[in-house]
Amino acid sequence: MTALNRFDYPSKLELHRKDRRISGTVTLDGSKSISNRALILRALSGKDFPITGLGTSKDVSTMQALLASQEEVLNAGAAGTTFRFLTAFLAWSGKPCTLTGSERMKQRPIGPLVAALRTLGARIEYLENEGYPPLRFSGGQWEQVTRTLTLPASVSSQYLSALLMIAPRLPMGLELNLEGELVSRPYLEMTLRMMGFFGVNHTWQGQTITVEPQAYEARPFQVEADWSAASYYYSIAALSEHCNLKLFGLHRESLQGDAAIAQFMVKLGVHTEFGENHIRLIKNSGPQPSEFEYDFINCPDLAQTVMACCGGLGVTGKFTGLQTLFIKETDRIAAMQTELKKIAVRFNEAPRDSTLLAQEANFIVEGRARFWTTPEFATYEDHRMAMAMAPLAMLHNIVIKDPGVVIKSYPAFWSDLESLGFETLPV
Repeated sequence: MTALNRFDYPSKLELHRKDRRISGTVTLDGSKSISNRALILRALSGKDFPITGLGTSKDVSTMQALLASQEEVLNAGAAGTTFRFLTAFLAWSGKPCTLTGSERMKQRPIGPLVAALRTLGARIEYLENEGYPPLRFSGGQWEQVTRTLTLPASVSSQYLSALLMIAPRLPMGLELNLEGELVSRPYLEMTLRMMGFFGVNHTWQGQTITVEPQAYEARPFQVEADWSAASYYYSIAALSEHCNLKLFGLHRESLQGDAAIAQFMVKLGVHTEFGENHIRLIKNSGPQPSEFEYDFINCPDLAQTVMACCGGLGVTGKFTGLQTLFIKETDRIAAMQTELKKIAVRFNEAPRDSTLLAQEANFIVEGRARFWTTPEFATYEDHRMAMAMAPLAMLHNIVIKDPGVVIKSYPAFWSDLESLGFETLPV
């Protein structure tokens, strides 16, 4: 299944697996995070240059379409990264337009980014609820009134990346002061490294990032494959009895913070061998651990997958750094609590005096998955809910509701599972 429209999929998809031995090869799609940054940076350069390996996800195609659109109303749908990056880009561009999105997007905050852009001098209005989409951009060039911004380091890294990408094109540049603990630092480093590839320099001293006015250079760019997508195969490998699986397009040296999964999934029995333009996943034959503990502050998009994996293995999982999961496509904390309960796995907030890695947003997965019947997992219009729960089909038949949500980041997900021996049956 490679349909481009979510509603071309069946309303439910049942996954079957004959055994727990997995082998084969998968060529992963280009990273959504890198693709969207590359598209914005090309637009900011004002020059055309080739970008190869672009992701085929709905979010990336939406970004491409909206950057090229001459329409007065731009609809980002459910694409959060697209909406946030475009908010800063449109404020800089002087294009008079309205930026809107899906009903869920209208519930996702944009206030901190809009406030920062207004501080710089941009003219942006809220059309419905204060602090939330849709937004109206007055258009025309605006006068930059300051180069200094101070923001909590705990805000979404997408807000910070959006500001940094337009920084070299601002007349005064930008001095960004961060207060407190930085959330998802690797995504910010990804942004700055990509800006550097296109000739933009910065300094990062202490909690202050400074970007002077300068031009982006036009250079051909290659998008690397998506480590977030690889995470679902790590979960499949962990839940297998035997695994020999190659994933193409991944490298040891990566721009993506989610590459950390190659290190921490060793704790759940998966070994990674790096080859030329691919990795090989092997299931270790050693004893299974009783506990798993990790701070996901730098890679929150991996958390749901590992929660479901721990539940499937019966490993007690201790999770920290989940602060941003409440405001994603859905409240991912509440969603995982509800869905894991269907297989007798508990996912609850830990006591504040526990010995976990941090004292905020601490959660514990407890229990081993049990299957009395074929469970039906809801996806909450969230692509990662569908793909995080899918590996549980290694243990028992399962049903995924609204399977078309995967088009947001990984349109070929179900067909790639089929190539590895999973059976997918419309329900």
